Amino acid sequence: MLLEIDDISVYYGKIAALKGVTVAVDEGEIVALIGANGAGKTTTLKTISGLRSVAKGAVRLAGRDITNVPGHERVALGLCQAPEGRGIFPGLTVLENLHMGSYIRKGDVSADVERVFSLFPRLKERQKQAGGTLSGGEQQMLAIGRALMAQPKVLLLDEPSMGLAPKIIQQIFEIIQEINEQGVTVLLVEQNAAQALALAHRAYVLETGRVVRSATGRELLNDPSVRAAYLGGDISH
Repeated sequence: MLLEIDDISVYYGKIAALKGVTVAVDEGEIVALIGANGAGKTTTLKTISGLRSVAKGAVRLAGRDITNVPGHERVALGLCQAPEGRGIFPGLTVLENLHMGSYIRKGDVSADVERVFSLFPRLKERQKQAGGTLSGGEQQMLAIGRALMAQPKVLLLDEPSMGLAPKIIQQIFEIIQEINEQGVTVLLVEQNAAQALALAHRAYVLETGRVVRSATGRELLNDPSVRAAYLGGDISH
């Protein structure tokens, strides 16, 4: 497995946010984490990124234990996250934001900039514009593009559809699929469970800090209990 989260427990003070969570992501996969607010999805990503310390368990990347590796070193090893809320630099231009994503790299990154612009033509049009003046959808594109500038082996995406119009959400999910087809493994946290499960090869359902179900995205999409809990009952797809 490329990324393994093995029986991790994480606490906020005395409160257990994750209680023995185990998740595996194989090279080339899109794996989704779904669940209600407060289920532990974002905490899982933050723990993988090194932003939360592990009380028990291990995080491994390509077989290497990275549980105690600092977050910035994990980026160099191939883990990169586009965070919830996008977290772009509002005062920097689009191009400067992208270059911030490649800070760990040496040498010419112009080919990577062009790759991002080919995925997100809107960013090319606005490359000299301040990040803070972009629309929500454009800021999400920029957050993903900036993460790609680090040439990640695993791209962690936290709620990429949050606050976006349905048409833009569809576009973002199509681009995530294209990024995956270009060889980037994706771990996706997403409130929009129907979209996430339709896209994902496999998925995990989190409830109150525990994994309660795991299966292929299609199996969970068609599971009556999952549909009732997360997909609004009997929806068409």
